[in-house]
Amino acid sequence: MSKTILITGASSGFGLVLANDLHKKGFKVIGTSRDPQKYNVPFKLLPLDLDNDKSINTFSQKLFNEIERLDVLVNNAGFMVTGIAEETPIEIARQQFETNFWGTVKLTNILLPYLRKQKSGQIITVSSIVGLIGPPNLSYYSASKHAIEGYFKSLRFELHQFNIKVSVVEPVWFKTNLGHNAVSSVGNIEDYNHYRKKVNVATQKGLDEAQSPAVVVNAISKLIETKEPKFSNPVGKMSSMIVFLQQFAPKMFESSILKSIK
Repeated sequence: MSKTILITGASSGFGLVLANDLHKKGFKVIGTSRDPQKYNVPFKLLPLDLDNDKSINTFSQKLFNEIERLDVLVNNAGFMVTGIAEETPIEIARQQFETNFWGTVKLTNILLPYLRKQKSGQIITVSSIVGLIGPPNLSYYSASKHAIEGYFKSLRFELHQFNIKVSVVEPVWFKTNLGHNAVSSVGNIEDYNHYRKKVNVATQKGLDEAQSPAVVVNAISKLIETKEPKFSNPVGKMSSMIVFLQQFAPKMFESSILKSIK
């Protein structure tokens, strides 16, 4: 029996590539978008705004009018705030958490009763390598992903009794619209002028050298097809090395970060 898979943020980026790939493989794919009528996709696209409690609360009813059971939830929707921490307005930082963390948590929680009733299911959340490390110029994005990591790290134990598997995927830079659509704070503290330029150059270099999103799509597909998926799944060039260095050679790791923006 083909699995039914829900993918948030399926109108662009990882979500769109993943949804198209799984649809071609024969899975029943349901995607979400704030404005689904704008897009022509081969899978069902339902309206969902993670920043709107009413939208989240009514979403499950719409979803289960389309499907009888949900096998996999892929939490993919989100955005990125960039900028020096001190220069980033708190209201922008709050919005980062409202979407990336609270929006993801609220949607997950509203679907959990259905998964518990089934006594089965899988939750895969697209985190980021910055949910494991803390690079400059991404303080609030990194913080939101650290929060995601912590939440699902605990949730997986609570859901084990219901045969619900929980994983996170931690990509490095990939060629999606995440970086290009990032919300960037305007630098206004002169002390950071030189540093800000160096960081922006290093960030752009990462975007220019980024891999195809197909690598992440393949990693998520493997998790869906694995009976006992791992919780943490770094994906992309040097991702495993980055995690290793931070854990076992922190001075070397910090030195490499400082050197890249010197």
